[in-house]
Amino acid sequence: MLNKRYIKLIILCLGYLLTISCEDFVDLEPPNYKMVTETVFENDETAMAAITGIYNELFSSASFSNGYISSVTILAGMSSDIFETTSATDTRYGPFQQNQISPRGTPDASANYELWSSAYNIIYMANSVLEGLSNSDQLSEETLTIAEGQARFIRAFTYFYLVNLYGDVPLVLTTDYSKNAVAPKDSAAKVHEQISTDLDLAISLLEEVGEYESLERTNINRFVVMALRARIYLYQQNWEKAEEWSSKVIDQASIYEILQDLDQVFLKNSREAIWQISPVPVGRRQTTYTREGYFFRGINSSRVVLSNDFVATISPEDKRLAHWVGYNSSREFYFPQKYKDGSSSGNITEYSMVLRLAEQYLIRAEARAMQGNLPGAISDLDKLRNRANLELIANTLPGISQEDLLEEIMEERKRELFSEWGHRWLDLKRLQKTAEVLKPIKPLWQDTDIFYPIPEEERAKNPNIEQNEGY
Repeated sequence: MLNKRYIKLIILCLGYLLTISCEDFVDLEPPNYKMVTETVFENDETAMAAITGIYNELFSSASFSNGYISSVTILAGMSSDIFETTSATDTRYGPFQQNQISPRGTPDASANYELWSSAYNIIYMANSVLEGLSNSDQLSEETLTIAEGQARFIRAFTYFYLVNLYGDVPLVLTTDYSKNAVAPKDSAAKVHEQISTDLDLAISLLEEVGEYESLERTNINRFVVMALRARIYLYQQNWEKAEEWSSKVIDQASIYEILQDLDQVFLKNSREAIWQISPVPVGRRQTTYTREGYFFRGINSSRVVLSNDFVATISPEDKRLAHWVGYNSSREFYFPQKYKDGSSSGNITEYSMVLRLAEQYLIRAEARAMQGNLPGAISDLDKLRNRANLELIANTLPGISQEDLLEEIMEERKRELFSEWGHRWLDLKRLQKTAEVLKPIKPLWQDTDIFYPIPEEERAKNPNIEQNEGY
């Protein structure tokens, strides 16, 4: 195996490619990075180390994915009805809560820029890997196949958040800085088409990769891709396909299961986990905990808290209230405690959860309900309600209507997936319920607030990127 120092060297090489491709397009002469790519992709070990480098980047430096101050989890949670600030004058998170984000010159604009730029940084890294693989004749077929499948998934995964948060965005599929520097926005439909293409290719490429390396659920296998594919089909309202692909994941009973102990769900390599991101040791103390755990249980826990209105929607008998919601009695606020560890050193117990089995049951429940299979949808929904110690719909409301059942599914999504990857914000948008739900509690709401503004730093570098409406 490669030692950690060598892996860091590979990451630096990718970082070099990233920098010349992403940061200062107009100021640079065409760079000569041929030797860098040849070094990274000269053998199977270094090629796979490049993928490991992206995994590490998703936790350490990529703001959109690391669960910390400018992540999708925090910012999109603020934009919905899940989080709120403890200060009326909070300038970083308050504008996200009120859906009044500035494109320039303010703390909230900085958070928005970090979200946008870090996502594109990951896309550039994935593009660098894909180009390096295509130009190498020294790698085994197995490495080429696995590395391409994983890189394509990472690119699709990242674009999923960009297109859902910003709408039309530049579709960048190369490291060619001269093209990227002037790339205009592409339609959301075109971006979705590329996401689907990448995921379908990834499923094919990873067809034989069904288990996890070293039992760690941090590498991408075909079931990881299938899980995201099911979500994409749900967002596209292709109910039949959403049911089909979520079922492919749910049926892997030897790998995945809904854990009855809620305190076990977010542990590293939990059997409910489909894909997790492993924390990278940082600092002199080599602290090894999730950024989510640190943010909500550490020094920042008083800036972003759970909305009292949201907490009130969780009934007292719901086990999630006791196990996944904490209460600060001295400051009188609620906070997420899905992650229990926010300060350990050298004893990692939790990984950041990205995709988990509970979502697949909720995807299938909604898809079945939309197709008129109400008993099947109820069965899926009751799987999670039973775990939460709630009365089963099959017993209490066996004749529930389709409309009421869909509403129950949406409420269950809110209670089950809160503080995870902005699910609630994206659900409200895809179901066109943002104004209905948010306008009564956010007096400054405008319909154009469904998309975040394009950061002005990006538009200053590339005037071909038009600003989103309303900013």
